[in-house]
Amino acid sequence: MIKKYKNLILVAIIVLAFVLRFWQLNNYPALNADEASNGYDAYSLLLTGKDQHGNSWPIDFQSFNDYKPGLYVYLIMPFVKILGLNEWAVRIPGAFVGVISVYLIYLLVKELFKRDGVALVSAFFLSISPWHIQFSRGGWEVNVATFLITAGVLFWLKYFNGNQRKLWQLILSIILFVLSMYCYQATRVVTPLVGIGLVVIYWKQIWKNLSHVMTVIVLGIVLLLPLLLDFTHGGVLNRAAGVGLFADPGPRSRVEEQRGEHGADSNSFIVKALHNKVVNYTLAFAENWMSHFHGEFLFLSGDSVTRNKVPETGEFYLTDIVFLTIGGVIILRTLKKKETQILVMWIIVGPIASALTFQAPSALRAENIVIPLVIISAQGAIGLGIYLYKLLQNKILFKISILFIFALVIWGFARYEQMYWNHMSKEYPYSSQYGVKELVSYIEQSQDKYSKILVTDRYDQPYILFLFYMKYPPAKFQPQSTLGPKDQYGFSTVNHFDKYYFASIDFEKAKTENPNSLIAGTADEIPKEANIVKDVYGTNGFLYFRVVAN
Repeated sequence: MIKKYKNLILVAIIVLAFVLRFWQLNNYPALNADEASNGYDAYSLLLTGKDQHGNSWPIDFQSFNDYKPGLYVYLIMPFVKILGLNEWAVRIPGAFVGVISVYLIYLLVKELFKRDGVALVSAFFLSISPWHIQFSRGGWEVNVATFLITAGVLFWLKYFNGNQRKLWQLILSIILFVLSMYCYQATRVVTPLVGIGLVVIYWKQIWKNLSHVMTVIVLGIVLLLPLLLDFTHGGVLNRAAGVGLFADPGPRSRVEEQRGEHGADSNSFIVKALHNKVVNYTLAFAENWMSHFHGEFLFLSGDSVTRNKVPETGEFYLTDIVFLTIGGVIILRTLKKKETQILVMWIIVGPIASALTFQAPSALRAENIVIPLVIISAQGAIGLGIYLYKLLQNKILFKISILFIFALVIWGFARYEQMYWNHMSKEYPYSSQYGVKELVSYIEQSQDKYSKILVTDRYDQPYILFLFYMKYPPAKFQPQSTLGPKDQYGFSTVNHFDKYYFASIDFEKAKTENPNSLIAGTADEIPKEANIVKDVYGTNGFLYFRVVAN
């Protein structure tokens, strides 16, 4: 039955994935500052050959001094060229890769297990995955990085599982792995670990094909040279250090506290051996790693960062508790198989980059493990179906049971969609830059009347959204680009360009010191009795700005 209609079912799943990722893509959620930065950098490169800060064709983009890996910027350049600087241009590559990933996981599971049923269920589960949809509907570099890792694993398997060793498959695998490291910071940790894991699992086959493997190793090193040289730029490593685990003073403070509790023996060898930074940071890392598998993160509330989550929704559905449990049992029973070892290895190394920061669990940095977890969940669903078929031994009861389970899955998906579209922007009104597009549209209509425009910096990086929506000429902005001091997380911002000034609004002071100005502040900063010429609402109905003509 499945074999007869598998192509039709697969097409239907891919169409579903397309609709879920492309519907209202240009409008919802609102464009965030990181997306705007990627888009404006692409726009700047097209027009000047330099990024927004005047750096020529960089590998890592300075952006807000966070030095974003630049592959995604280069991916969106053709779309900015064809479609102009807008939300579609920034988001289409990510959404398209999200759709292709659904087909890719189908191919990967077919290569792993040679089973159409598990492959189709894996594709379906990924198509409706809250974790995957969240980062497909936006200009997120991580989604492309996850695709590249998955494709790299697929072509690795095709090479070693094939009857004939086709060198081009291994070459393509290493190229995809290397590209993932040019795409997102976390993959610079995860991808090498995945590569090491694959080498360990396939060591015997590698030894038999050593000439091919050595060829691709040399190729990989050559391709990585520009990236390695870019690491000599202090800003790239400083950004990693800024969010790294060692930036958290908590474990160090805990060492002092623990030693102090020993009183007079606080400086003894035994006390220092038991309570030290190595021990405490190792424990912190272990706790961070394990937090990615907590039930609250996976099934109830997801990431703590509102930009990365949907209200009352985990990274997986509640039904996945059952599927992952059964799938986990199946995995444990087949650990001797290389295919199973790959999934286990991937799950182990996938969250490591996230665990090395003090902001764990992170759905963003650990997104790559959605692939092996979805595959295990699909195995669990198929395993449950087989168990019910054997248990019930009645076709009617079996069909009713399967329909009931499917109804639960669809109910969970429907609830997620409802929370995404009707509640996310209202319950998390500051998760994206709602209201800024509307503010820029209004200001552009009246800006010529004023010598100065003051805008609150209460919302994330307002300058880049103004540049983006105004399509401000990059050649004109680059000489003005001056990033201010870094905050506690290592980010900087531009506080002024042209007649636009971005700062916290002290209304009485701003009104006195800035005649003939337009002042845009929050409802907290601008009193109701002021000469308000415009209230600016976001598409979620939330009041974001009050605009005053001074």
